[in-house]
Amino acid sequence: MSQLYVGLMSGTSMDGVDVALVDFSGLHPHLLDCQTFPYPKPLLEELHQLCGSSSDEIVLMGHADRAIAEVFAQASLQVLRDNYIRPDQVTAIGSHGQTIRHFPAGNHGFSLQIGDPNTLAVITGIDVIADFRRKDIALGGQGAPLVPAFHKAVFAHPKQSRIVINIGGIANLTYLPKDGLGKVLGYDTGPGNTLMDLWCNKHTGQAYDFKGEWAAQSTVSGSLLDSLSKHDYFSLSPPKSTGRELFNLPWLEQHISKSAKTYSPQEVQATLAMLTAQTIAQEILRFPDVEQVYVCGGGAKNEFLMECLESLLHECELSTTESLGIDPDAVEAMAFAWLAYAHKHKIVGSLASVTGASRDAVLGTFCPGHES
Repeated sequence: MSQLYVGLMSGTSMDGVDVALVDFSGLHPHLLDCQTFPYPKPLLEELHQLCGSSSDEIVLMGHADRAIAEVFAQASLQVLRDNYIRPDQVTAIGSHGQTIRHFPAGNHGFSLQIGDPNTLAVITGIDVIADFRRKDIALGGQGAPLVPAFHKAVFAHPKQSRIVINIGGIANLTYLPKDGLGKVLGYDTGPGNTLMDLWCNKHTGQAYDFKGEWAAQSTVSGSLLDSLSKHDYFSLSPPKSTGRELFNLPWLEQHISKSAKTYSPQEVQATLAMLTAQTIAQEILRFPDVEQVYVCGGGAKNEFLMECLESLLHECELSTTESLGIDPDAVEAMAFAWLAYAHKHKIVGSLASVTGASRDAVLGTFCPGHES
């Protein structure tokens, strides 16, 4: 009997929702399908507005909360139709939601995701597991990253220490020690694609730099890279997590305006790619036992970024999770299908060694899709 789950993920890039259909009936999770559905432009504009201070924020958030759930629901149902699967054949949907604020540190820290799971459950008729981050924060953790427990389940190797790098809007690292010796570690290294996407959109009108071809037209500015690299976040010890609250267009433009030099748009783009690569590489090199590094997320398609990363990791074998049998674009959505599965089976979904919480925890809040 199949155990089908749907995983929904929309990250800091806000380029839409990834929908993964996963079968958990075998020894290992089996990805049946993964598709991406973009947000309607008016909703995307509202989401960008919600990432900063604005008027009528609570009303705007309330409307967007429901609108996102509707997008998620229709996307989920479309993937099921494409695979000739009925909603009643799906055990549960694991929905990450859309992060609009992430301030986990300090007194009453929080992480806020919207995309009402009740609306999602009602439209699809499928049980929904959501709200994955707040339990970890209640336990004193960062609430992020949450994918390391999934990485451990599917990518750990008994004889090889590995690192998995997810390059979404923000980049995060998972360290998987061999033989199960030592603790799984994970944290955000800093910006992934978010600065590159914002800069590219401003100067070309494109949502992202296809394969890094625009950045490849120029060279890296050492002075700008040095300036950006001085951000306090990069010297913080883990556990740590970040988002657009720290790394955003105004922050970047402030550094550019303070410089005595003038940079071409392509030069800035190339420098941003190197910033992402450099801040990832310096963290990888803290683990001398690691010889294999696997990249997933949208950044895996950026050939210029991957070349920058490879140039900094001479001693490591660098590849994407494709070589481990999972499409790099599907890993995070698949992780939230797994977190829903973990919730149903009382499996730990957050690791205290990763987030800094007081203990490991089973994550998620349950919303029934139909009344029994």
